[in-house]
Amino acid sequence: MRRDPAAPLRIGLVGFGKGGRYFHAPLIDQAEGCELGGVVVRSAARRAELAAGRPGLPVHGSLAELAAAGVDAVVVTTPLDSHVALVREAVGLGLPVVCDKPFAPDADTARETVRFAEHAGVPLTVYQNRRWDADFRTVLDVVQGGELGEVVAVESRMEQSPPDGGVPTSGGGVRLDLGSHAVDQLRCLLGPVESVYAECRVLPGRGLDDRFFAALRHRSGVWSHLTCTLTHQGEPGARFRVVGTAATLVVEDDDGQTDRLLAGRTPADEGAAWGTVPESRWGRVHRGGAATPVPSATGSWSSFYTGLAGALRDRTPLPVDPADAVATLEVLDAARLSARTGQVVRLPEGAG
Repeated sequence: MRRDPAAPLRIGLVGFGKGGRYFHAPLIDQAEGCELGGVVVRSAARRAELAAGRPGLPVHGSLAELAAAGVDAVVVTTPLDSHVALVREAVGLGLPVVCDKPFAPDADTARETVRFAEHAGVPLTVYQNRRWDADFRTVLDVVQGGELGEVVAVESRMEQSPPDGGVPTSGGGVRLDLGSHAVDQLRCLLGPVESVYAECRVLPGRGLDDRFFAALRHRSGVWSHLTCTLTHQGEPGARFRVVGTAATLVVEDDDGQTDRLLAGRTPADEGAAWGTVPESRWGRVHRGGAATPVPSATGSWSSFYTGLAGALRDRTPLPVDPADAVATLEVLDAARLSARTGQVVRLPEGAG
């Protein structure tokens, strides 16, 4: 139970690597009704970074210390292989918990973890921040507005240039890393998945995939194709292409929140300009040989945390239902099997 429902939600971070530093802390700072209440780090180098960049922010050596300091919720933003143990520890301490994606290595582990939190009566959600991308919100608006007619097929691409050091091990490879975002978005747009065909390119000697393709058949009858890569070179393909019976929507690229954050720019710095897309990069609806620009929605990853504050304060729904993260992993598990066997994999009734 929160001490003062009118006070900001004090959120603690477990980990202050790339994820915590760039993709959580600045967005917690910006989110209405939230404040960063402390960080768990053990590395002397990380502690020095925090002392220099965020003087006065409480730093703790363990999750138990963070809980004892009185935070209202905690975010697990560490490598994938530590997620489940830390989520269970937070739940055991009675702390509402946000887990970074990928939530777990597989659907069975994710399902067991969700049940553990439910039995304890502790809120658990997953940081699927890409639901608040400008490009995805624009696609949702256009599809729901009916301008395209009945949706027939969707293509989604998440293509990133090679990071320093190559594909990181912390995210489990591109299928789990970017695939968690892409599948979550497609499920939000088109509903549950019925079957999967997938291909993965696995890096020799590392066991990590750096390129992932999947064809999903949704229970609605619509097909979606997704391509994810962490080693993209050259000109990327369109971020989204949505084919309807009346028209086709093409959105070329995203809103740049990732690049802005990695460059040290924050929502606090840019104010109302954050997450906006210039008209030259708006999507276009193609019909009868003519292309009509579509005003872009505004991207806002901090909306996840505003929603979290509302859920814990007013008992509104969590910003992401953890059951959605389980279903996404069911799809990604089927994709792993399909890539290994070369076969289409049907998901069990009620899964996906």
